[in-house]
Amino acid sequence: MEFSNPMVIDPTGRDIHGEAARIRARGPVTPVELPHGVPAWAVSSAPLLKRLLTDPRVSKDARRHWQRWSDGEVSPDWPLYTWVAVRNMFTAYGTEHKRLRTLVSKAFTARRTAALRPRIEEITAALLDRVAKAGADGHAVDLREEFCYPLPIQVIGELLGLPEELGAELRVVVDGVFHTSADAAEVADIYARFYAVLGELVAAKRAAPGDDLTSALISAHEEEGGTRLSEQELLDTLMLMISAGHETTVNLLDNAVHALLTHPAQLAHVHEGRASWDDVIEETLRAEAPVASLPLRYAVEDLPLGELGGPDGAVIRKGEAILAAYAAAGRDPEQHGPDAAVFDVTRASKDHLAFGYGVHHCLGAPLGRLEARVALPALFDRFPGLTLAAPAHGLPPVDSFISHGHRSLPVLTG
Repeated sequence: MEFSNPMVIDPTGRDIHGEAARIRARGPVTPVELPHGVPAWAVSSAPLLKRLLTDPRVSKDARRHWQRWSDGEVSPDWPLYTWVAVRNMFTAYGTEHKRLRTLVSKAFTARRTAALRPRIEEITAALLDRVAKAGADGHAVDLREEFCYPLPIQVIGELLGLPEELGAELRVVVDGVFHTSADAAEVADIYARFYAVLGELVAAKRAAPGDDLTSALISAHEEEGGTRLSEQELLDTLMLMISAGHETTVNLLDNAVHALLTHPAQLAHVHEGRASWDDVIEETLRAEAPVASLPLRYAVEDLPLGELGGPDGAVIRKGEAILAAYAAAGRDPEQHGPDAAVFDVTRASKDHLAFGYGVHHCLGAPLGRLEARVALPALFDRFPGLTLAAPAHGLPPVDSFISHGHRSLPVLTG
C-alpha cells in the first residue's frame, strides 16, 4: 500500500460529515494529509478501527514510534503539536501508559462517578435558572455558552479543585488546543499560556492542598521524588484532564440538543416512551461523534491489514501515523446499514467508538454519560417549547477537525 494521492484534511472542520463520507468512499483506510503536509492513514472502517485500537503493535508514543518525530520533522509550531508532544497517559505506550492511567483512574471509579450525581443535578438546576432568565421575553439564548459548556467544565473543575479565577484563561487555552487551523504564533502563545496557568494551579495546590485530583497528583509526584510521576507528567496529566475532561461532553450535549430540535419525531419517541434518554445519548455519540478525528497513533511494526479484517495486501509500515476517523466510523454503512447517516434513537444497534476503545478508552466516559443523563431530560422538562433560533443547517461549526460541535447554539426557550 503506497502513500500516494492523499486526501487533504480541512483543518477548519467546516464540513465534518461531508469529509467523513469522502474518507469512507476512498476505502476502509486511506492516505490523508494533515496540517503542514503531515501524512497519516485515516481509518474509517468501524471493525478495522476497533481492531487497531486494541492491537499492541499500535502505539500513541510519538517519541518511540513515529518516524517523522524521530527524524526531527515535527516542530512546536505545528497546530497538533500539543496532541503528540505531551507526556501523559494519552501519549503513553505499554507499561508507561498503565503507570500513568493508574494514578488517575481512582478518581473515575463507578462508585465515585455515581456519587457525583446530586452535585451534577444542583449545577444543572442553577444553569437552567440562568437560561430561563436569559431567555425571558423571547430573547434568544446561546445554549452552548450558557448550558452545554459550563456544566462539564464546572464538574471537572470541582474534581480537579480548579480555582474560579483561572476559569476564563483555561477556557481560552483549551479552545486553542482544539483550534486545528491555528498559525504558528497562536500555537506558541497557547502552549506557553497553558503551561503558565497549569503552573499557577500546581503552585496554589502545593500551598493549600485539598481533597481533589490535582492535590492527589502532586502528592504522587512528591512521595517518591518524581519517580512515580515527573513534574512534566504532572502538568501534562492536568492538561489532559482539563481539556479532554470537558470538551467531549460539551459537544455531546450540544449535538444531542441540536439533533433533537432538528428531528422532532425523535424527541417524540422519547416523550412517548418508545426510546430512552440513554438511546438519545448513544445515538448522538454514534451519529454525531463529539471527537471527529483523533491524532495520532503509530505502527510499532509493519501492520498487514488483511490479518485484521482490512484490505488484503495493504500494510501500514512501521513508524507511520494513523488517524482514528471516529465520525466516519460512526456512520460506517457496513456497521450500521444504508441508513447509517440517519439520526434514529430507535436504532437497534448504536455501537460506536466515540470514547475510544481498548486500553485508551476514555476514563471519563461514564461521567460524561452521567452528565448527559441528568442534563438533557432536565433541559427538555424545563423548556418543553424549546426551539432553534437560527436556521437548522446554518450554525457555524467549531474551528477544528478534531472537536465536532457548534460555535454557538441559539435557542428560544418558549
